[in-house]
Amino acid sequence: MKNNKSSVSGKYIIFVGLVSFTFAAIFFSLSEFLSRTVNSLTLSFIFLIVIILTGILADIVGTAVAASDEMPFHAKSSKRVKGARESVHLIRNADRVANICCDVVGDIAGTVSGALGIALALQIITLWQEINHFTLNMMLTALIAALTVGGKGFGKKIALSRPNEVIFFVGRVIASFNGIKGIRLPVKRGE
Repeated sequence: MKNNKSSVSGKYIIFVGLVSFTFAAIFFSLSEFLSRTVNSLTLSFIFLIVIILTGILADIVGTAVAASDEMPFHAKSSKRVKGARESVHLIRNADRVANICCDVVGDIAGTVSGALGIALALQIITLWQEINHFTLNMMLTALIAALTVGGKGFGKKIALSRPNEVIFFVGRVIASFNGIKGIRLPVKRGE
């Protein structure tokens, strides 16, 4: 049974906006620091791919949580299957999870990958000054856009065809993390 009620409040929206601003500033500063400190095109490119993959994975989770059904997880939860309780919690908070994954993480990853593309272009220009700046910027922008859009398109196909499997995997990851750290998700009564 899906919960169609939104749990997003005005305070939550302001909070998410402030968190997004903070994370974007931190990730941009980190990427700028790494691009200036690490003079390796390979490491800069790897960092760019990691940021793009982070955005794609977050988009997969955000799409899957909106499409998943909590009923199969109740039976697993009653049998105390690791990750089932966390999966129910994710689905019952689908609007917030989708917002954080798709909007906050996904959009920050997109913004930071663009900034990293500029930093990467500057590194390449420093190494090969004779390179055409316009062509380089166009190619890097096109590559970042193609990887991001293509990856998210492929990810949406996975998320919509197997939403419960995706959410159960995320639930198990959260349960494993909780087991290591001893932290539990705050769960409302009745979950």
